Amino acid sequence: MDAAADMLIVEFLFLVLCLAILVGARWSRQHADDELSHREAQERAEALLRIVLTETEYAQLGERGYLEVRSPSQPKRTYRVPQGPGRVAVHEGGVEVESLCVAPVEWLPSGDIVLAHKLMIEGNEQEYLRRANHIRLRAPSRTPIAER
Repeated sequence: MDAAADMLIVEFLFLVLCLAILVGARWSRQHADDELSHREAQERAEALLRIVLTETEYAQLGERGYLEVRSPSQPKRTYRVPQGPGRVAVHEGGVEVESLCVAPVEWLPSGDIVLAHKLMIEGNEQEYLRRANHIRLRAPSRTPIAER
């Protein structure tokens, strides 16, 4: 190869490197903007939780990591809605009988997800249950040793 061809290759590689740096910088800026908007959304969701929940409910969520929502149709049923990711535990008479998987299709702050569960359960429990994926807990296959 001659010097002119070598120079073209060097210039091409330099342009590719500059383009990669620009794309990386833009991605980094966009990622930082996304983190900021997520953080702001989390803060707004937390403020909404404080407004909508009673003091007792808000304290329970902070202390236990879940919000207990009573069933409007089944007096012995309660739903434990987790503060973070996870399934909603269904309790009947104080015993967990199943868990439910109901999740948004796009990202939402965790506080908004907790409120969505609460409002859906209280507003239209049957529709909530229809939409949920149900995971039944299995009964023990044998009697525990202590009970024999």
